[in-house]
Amino acid sequence: MRVALEEAARAPAIGEVPIAAVVVREGKILAQSHNYRELWQDPTAHAEVIAIRAAATALGTWRLTETTLYVTVEPCAMCLGAIILARIPRVVFGAKDPKAGACGSVFDFTDEPKLNHRVEVLGGVLEQESQSLIQTFFRGLRETSDVPKQQPPQ
Repeated sequence: MRVALEEAARAPAIGEVPIAAVVVREGKILAQSHNYRELWQDPTAHAEVIAIRAAATALGTWRLTETTLYVTVEPCAMCLGAIILARIPRVVFGAKDPKAGACGSVFDFTDEPKLNHRVEVLGGVLEQESQSLIQTFFRGLRETSDVPKQQPPQ
């Protein structure tokens, strides 16, 4: 999770929300990424999806069995769908997402009996550090948007 936090901390430098994901197998990092939604103008460019794609490439298979996904913020429904489809057995996340979380905050697809794969979830790992990154980022955005803009000379 510390690697995910370090990765997330790099995101604001390019204007991205500090959320990051790391895919690990047998103690080895297969892939890591932070969000790229703003830079790529791609609504699917969440950290989890990018890391899952990179891990699949690294392993040469879309089946990411025997891996763990570490993510700084609770995955959304799209990301949890990708996690399920990739057959990732375990997700560890930091902060809950009360607006879009799909591991219990808004939805819980992790143990849905109608789906063909179940995901073990552990939330709240380094939660304060994860929340602090997000809060600091959005506080900074609010502060810069509160600055009155000068009117051009008439």
